[in-house]
Amino acid sequence: MGRAGTGTGTGSEAVAVALAGPLLLLLLLARPPPAAGDSSKSEAGLVSEHFSQAPQRLSFYSWYGSARLFRFHVPPDTVLLRWLLQVSRGSGPTCSDVEITVHFRYGAPPVINPLGTSFPDGTSVQPSFHVSVPLSAVLLTNASVNVSHPAPGDWFVAAHLPPSSQKIQVKGFIPTCAYIFQPDMLVTRVVKVSIMEPDVPLPQTLLSRPGYLKIFVPEYTQELQLELQGCASNGSLGCPVRLTVGSVTLPSNFQKVLTCTSPTWPCRLLLPSPPWDRWLQVTAESLAGPHKAVAFSAVAALTACRPWSMTHSSQKRGYNTSTVQPSLGPSHWDLGKNGGWGGDPFCLLSYPVIREDLDVASVRFQLLDRGLVTVRVDTPSVMRLHLNTGMDGGGSLTVSLSTNKTEIANSTLVAACVNAASPFLSFNASHNCSTAFFQGYRLSLSASSRKAKLIIPYPETDNWYLSLQLVCPESPEDCEQAVVRVETTLYLVPCLDDCGPYGQCLLLRRHGYLYAGCSCKAGWRGWSCTDNSTAQTVGQQRAAALLLTLSNLMFLAPIAVCVHRFFLVEASVYAYTMFFSTFYHACDQPGKAVLCILNYDTLQYCDFLGSGVSTWVTILCMARLKTVLKYVLFLLGTLVIAMSLQLDRRGAWNLMGPCLFAFVIMVSMWVYRCGHRRQCYPSSWQRWAFYLLPGISMASAGVAIYTALMTAENYYYTHSIWHVLLAGSAALLLPPREEHTEPWACPQRLPCHYQICRNDRDELYTVT
Repeated sequence: MGRAGTGTGTGSEAVAVALAGPLLLLLLLARPPPAAGDSSKSEAGLVSEHFSQAPQRLSFYSWYGSARLFRFHVPPDTVLLRWLLQVSRGSGPTCSDVEITVHFRYGAPPVINPLGTSFPDGTSVQPSFHVSVPLSAVLLTNASVNVSHPAPGDWFVAAHLPPSSQKIQVKGFIPTCAYIFQPDMLVTRVVKVSIMEPDVPLPQTLLSRPGYLKIFVPEYTQELQLELQGCASNGSLGCPVRLTVGSVTLPSNFQKVLTCTSPTWPCRLLLPSPPWDRWLQVTAESLAGPHKAVAFSAVAALTACRPWSMTHSSQKRGYNTSTVQPSLGPSHWDLGKNGGWGGDPFCLLSYPVIREDLDVASVRFQLLDRGLVTVRVDTPSVMRLHLNTGMDGGGSLTVSLSTNKTEIANSTLVAACVNAASPFLSFNASHNCSTAFFQGYRLSLSASSRKAKLIIPYPETDNWYLSLQLVCPESPEDCEQAVVRVETTLYLVPCLDDCGPYGQCLLLRRHGYLYAGCSCKAGWRGWSCTDNSTAQTVGQQRAAALLLTLSNLMFLAPIAVCVHRFFLVEASVYAYTMFFSTFYHACDQPGKAVLCILNYDTLQYCDFLGSGVSTWVTILCMARLKTVLKYVLFLLGTLVIAMSLQLDRRGAWNLMGPCLFAFVIMVSMWVYRCGHRRQCYPSSWQRWAFYLLPGISMASAGVAIYTALMTAENYYYTHSIWHVLLAGSAALLLPPREEHTEPWACPQRLPCHYQICRNDRDELYTVT
């Protein structure tokens, strides 16, 4: 990474992270203009720009969706990038000192792993670059991150709080602390850039400020050589000039530095496989000291790569690609527009690839003729994957290779490299898959291993290249006539294997940018829910499902009490709650212990509705209202609860609001009866000792468990206890039957043979 202002770097990464005061942004924007004669921004042709995004509330990390993602676009010719990180928190008693982690990455969202979980087999992940911002007692904390010479394009910032405690909190019941994060981006870009033309010396004179150059690297460039010529300085040995080539990308940095202080000449820098079809930044700095001029000429030489396009039309001409060697003359090859390059040897075999968009972050790549890739010993076979739409970085790129066992000998090896920006072409020299500014991913096929797979989560937005070549490290003569056909499977998916049986693939969105993440269940963790270190066994899953479903049978007790006491409406409500709670929890289970009679959302809504209405009718039944008034309140309360659940299903006050209103009605009626009868209501001490106090205790214990003790680990046990306590308290709190009412009895038979079951205290209406 390039140098970053006054910051210090660690290893090759010079990223400055410094705590700043609350007025840092204002001071930077209100900086006075430089004095005359100073090395100012105006003299150097530098301009500053400021970008900001709306703040977001941070969450404690449990899966990738817990992180808050920001996307910034860095303009071309930027020489300094500064992020200002502003973090604020609330002032309530629940706010504590925490450490906020901020991740940075170029080209795609950062791949983070705060929980230390394992990735699927074949996954290649680079550690993300991140900084920690401690949030202490002060309400506002600022930090800054400087990156010199950043790569132009999309940069992503992800922030999150420490891992969560897995405690299940009822929304709106207990106040939580708000941690707000907002990043601002300040860029300094140069407007005076010298353009280097191939093989044309570009004179430069350096004083105290650096010089900025750039050269365009066309497609199919095999090598780029930079050379300093005609250097002259004030008595210094060699050429006191330092050239920094390339841009900074995080988490890795592959900038190349050319220092010519040695008197040995020539002073050159050779870059194999530079990034194709883009501008390459070059920064020249003087090492001669202050007030000393250095003059030199920079020369860039490009070596063109001559491809042979393996198009379907060339195969129709009758050429057998398994026997024709690339050393034949140009007249035997379908070069297309590149046919005028002369008779230089071919450097690669280009296989056209069709990009087929299937869905969001879901792409399939297929060869043009849907055939196999022919791999040789003398020329690499290259396929280009277009992942440069700007919306492809939110999935996982999968590269699978396989070959027939009969085609590959024991001493041969199919070497493969997956690179971004430009392909790897130097298989004869090494197999490190390293291009000029990118460390590629290695794959290999042999007689003992005929299949290989590579998974790249969140690939950078760029053109990716798959290069294959046949190598024989032990017996080179075995590869002279050998040809191996390789079957390739290339695709981009939102989630690998759709997160497996214990996860759910969810699409996340930030300002129109879509990316995917896996939400895991049953103790499974990891990027694709493949880490089983804390997973539940199948037996534990079935036991949990039985606990959550069979615990609802406790509602048979209040149903039996209601039927015996002739509370038929209340009994139907409890039966509804028992039915939907049972099948909702049967559908809510991960893995194999799943049974869904309706869609999940419908079952969840009916379960929440039944729980709320059950509490509502229980409290109103205890109030002993007039029959007509009681049933009217039953219906109105059910409608209100249904409406509130539609607005916010998990809000605590959706249930507590109606229940508190019913509780006020019950207390008012009890107080009225106490004053009217001039004795405590209910008047029986047995009623208080054996029914009301145990019922209130069970309900209070259930509420305490539901709101304070329930976590993701003990959910199966605590929620089952909640079912038992809720149903048991309802059975105990229901009032006794009216003394003059017999269950299932009809008090009077009318002459017209109509039978009416009624309360004797109500007026009998004659049916005519």
